Amino acid sequence: MHTNIILKVLGLLLMLFSLSLIPPVVVSLIYHDGGTQDFLLSSMTLFLVGTSMWFPSRHVQRDLKIRDGFIIVVMFWVVLGFAGAVPMYFTSNLSITLTDAIFESFSGLTTTGATVMSGIENLPHSMLWYRQQLQWLGGMGIIVLAVAILPMLGIGGMQLYRAETPGPVKDNKLAPRISETAKALWYIYLGITLACAFSFRMAGMSWFDAFAHSFSTVAIGGFSTYDASIGYFDSIQIEVITMLFMYIAGINFALHFTAFRHLSFKRYLSDPEYKGYTLIILTSILIVSSYLYFNEIAAGWQEALRYGSFQVISIGTTAGFASTDFTVWPAFLPIFLILLSYIGGSAYSTGGGMKVIRVMLLFKQGMREIQQLLHPNALMPVKLNGKPVSEKIMTAIWGFFSLYVFIVVILTLVLLAMGLDGLTAFSAVTATITNLGPGLGDVSANFSGLSDPAKWVLTFTMLLGRLELFTLLVLFTTAFWRK
Repeated sequence: MHTNIILKVLGLLLMLFSLSLIPPVVVSLIYHDGGTQDFLLSSMTLFLVGTSMWFPSRHVQRDLKIRDGFIIVVMFWVVLGFAGAVPMYFTSNLSITLTDAIFESFSGLTTTGATVMSGIENLPHSMLWYRQQLQWLGGMGIIVLAVAILPMLGIGGMQLYRAETPGPVKDNKLAPRISETAKALWYIYLGITLACAFSFRMAGMSWFDAFAHSFSTVAIGGFSTYDASIGYFDSIQIEVITMLFMYIAGINFALHFTAFRHLSFKRYLSDPEYKGYTLIILTSILIVSSYLYFNEIAAGWQEALRYGSFQVISIGTTAGFASTDFTVWPAFLPIFLILLSYIGGSAYSTGGGMKVIRVMLLFKQGMREIQQLLHPNALMPVKLNGKPVSEKIMTAIWGFFSLYVFIVVILTLVLLAMGLDGLTAFSAVTATITNLGPGLGDVSANFSGLSDPAKWVLTFTMLLGRLELFTLLVLFTTAFWRK
């Protein structure tokens, strides 16, 4: 482990993050909301801290090892989570405790969207922009942005990239050089964001709301500039645009890149994960909309399809937006939707959850075991798109799934021990480990009513979900630290 190179990278990344506080300064100047000085001081402070970490090791030139990559990714998300809380805690326009500021910062950065704030529309415009911007930066992973820059500074970024990218296919690169891969991902991400913002504007949003909601839509974050979320606008056009871009953001970004490079939609139709993702979304829409209609919860098919489709795509992709209060629906629907978030989006997407590809392979493995009972001596490899999947990958996926379930159970018990009721405890853990955001019970509106210890547990859970368990938990093993 190279301490000097780790401090150098962390310093550089913290300096980079400090520059992200400049846009809120500009917003504050435009709207005269009094936040200019607070964001400027926060930016300068974080820049100086980053400089003090970078300067002593500025001449160190070494490639990152795999352990260094894991440490930097975890440490930076932790450092960045705390750094992101600085403007919230010290701003003169916002009264918030340190725990709440850290919870809100981690929630934004991990694109969870769970909030401790109410009366959001009354916040200064600069703070509203900052919350949305946090989600946008976290959506694709600020580390991926960093690896596009670090090679120019003489620091190899492959180990960072492998530790950061979501999903089980970490070694599939889009371009020969890792920096080119990161840039390709960000160009696609930026292009989709701009398309989303202009679509919102054309549908009637102000420019401020259009860009703010495009940030959290493409990041599949769920933060809004209003307490009522997308439901505030009460516009079918806006809801359709939101659904479209949530759906797009839940698709594998490597697949977006390939389809765009070849200008061929067939690339999507030949991808098994995309077909599985779409089938899960469509089937869930049919179930929820039918339940709303046949139980006369919605006034006709059109309303049932409107609200059913929106909530399925929003929660199924782990965005967490709301067009209506789905928590007051009959118990089957909220529970079904919350459980749907465990599947989440595709690998290499901005969605949370376990990822569609893992769920597909787990299902195929289960079917193989059933067939193996009838033909115990037959060789039956799990196949994806006609190609056998290695047993090493299947073992890793089973390990991930087992650990995922174990952690959900343990953390739910921890919250129960802290005095939360069963529904609140389970849904709070689900909403944070899947990076969904909204929960049920006492956390259906926001998380402000929880105790500080419970908020710290859930902050840790958000980080677990964002880094997909192993990247964080590997640091707690003795083998990782053994020379």
